[in-house]
Amino acid sequence: MSFALYMLGFIIVIAGLAWGAMVAGVPQVYILIGAVILFGIGILSAVKRTRPKDPPSAPPAQ
Repeated sequence: MSFALYMLGFIIVIAGLAWGAMVAGVPQVYILIGAVILFGIGILSAVKRTRPKDPPSAPPAQ
């Protein structure tokens, strides 16, 4: 899965949560703070999941 696709999905989730919080009457400043925190978590998890795996190391020579 590509980084952009992962982030797009995470942004859609954040938007849905923010919309639900607005409907529930949560103050806008708390919604913004939560969205920024979730966006940071999204970047960290997207980088972790889409990073190419390291090739296995060669066995030690004897």
